[in-house]
Amino acid sequence: MSDIQYMTQEGYNRLSHDLEELRTTGRQEASRAIAEARDKGDLSENAEYDAAKDAQGMLELKIADLEKVLSTARVISESQLDNSKVTVLAKVKIRNTKNKGEFTYHLVSESESNLKEGKISVSSPIGSGLLGKKIGEFATVKTPGGEMQFEVLDIFF
Repeated sequence: MSDIQYMTQEGYNRLSHDLEELRTTGRQEASRAIAEARDKGDLSENAEYDAAKDAQGMLELKIADLEKVLSTARVISESQLDNSKVTVLAKVKIRNTKNKGEFTYHLVSESESNLKEGKISVSSPIGSGLLGKKIGEFATVKTPGGEMQFEVLDIFF
């Protein structure tokens, strides 16, 4: 998949908010933790200082990751999409052909995925297997648990 991540305006706004929160509050808290640890004495034997510096490094890495995602994000609206086949941002009702279980998933970018909300990434095994399928077609998906076959029942936005 390309570096471009298609996402909803809601997802873009959420990531932008998260990034701003990390840049302001997150950095302030990291600086405060480092200052408190520094005040406790010898830095060469101060595990609390090392932990605070590591946490700051992880925070900066997370900020850089979010900046990269946002710089390659393309916001698209559902009105721009073709509902005759499964695409990013489509909601898809599928049936497992083996156990007849029916599921509805919302195919989103990796940064917006949340299985509890029924949002799966288009780069996940199921998401990528469903892309391009039309109503009535079958998708064979290779998952860590083995091959599964799904029938596309409905596509909507």
